Amino acid sequence: MNETFARRLTGLAGIAAAAALIVEVPLYFVYSGPPPDANVLSRLLIGIVALALMVVFVTAFRELVRGVSPAHEWVGSMASATGLVYATITLVSMGLEAGAVIAADRPIDPTVDVSGTYILYGSISRIMLALFLTAFGHAVSRTRLLPRWTGRSAYVLAGINLAFVPSLFFGNTPANFYAANGWGTTALMGALLSYWLLAVGVSVHRSAGRVAQTGSPALQH
Repeated sequence: MNETFARRLTGLAGIAAAAALIVEVPLYFVYSGPPPDANVLSRLLIGIVALALMVVFVTAFRELVRGVSPAHEWVGSMASATGLVYATITLVSMGLEAGAVIAADRPIDPTVDVSGTYILYGSISRIMLALFLTAFGHAVSRTRLLPRWTGRSAYVLAGINLAFVPSLFFGNTPANFYAANGWGTTALMGALLSYWLLAVGVSVHRSAGRVAQTGSPALQH
């Protein structure tokens, strides 16, 4: 995989994953009570597609880091591994929600009624995403394969995710901002990730053109 192709694939996967996440998150706020099955299953399907695209994003990013700076392949691999763990955990959570909704004989709110997902969506996902973002930021800052703001913003977002790790001590009311399955812990973090991923995806994809023209990233600014 040459560098230009790796940048284009990483960028396109990031943009597509972000677009799916941006569509998914608002669907959690359409109904005040238990939503109809169609709403739940639709948002889960969109989320599954988004996470599949994120798997492509983190894998292509690892290849990009390895191609630009073989000495930093380890941190690219760490970003890829933690990103894959995050995606896997979230996919398991979605599977539990979908199964409960399909099996129920009445509309249920899986964010409340499927207790097994509280910590998976919450504290566990937050710490794994923080590790991914920290590794991503370190890889970018060391290799200079992207503009500096991408690495700095990754560090900031990692810190915000870490702040939500202790939310498991604060109950399971989705309407609360800071709870195991609160809207701050889950929906807000998902929204922040989606817009960050969109911005980074655009930046990576645009950088492919500059690399193809000049043969050098020159993306330190």
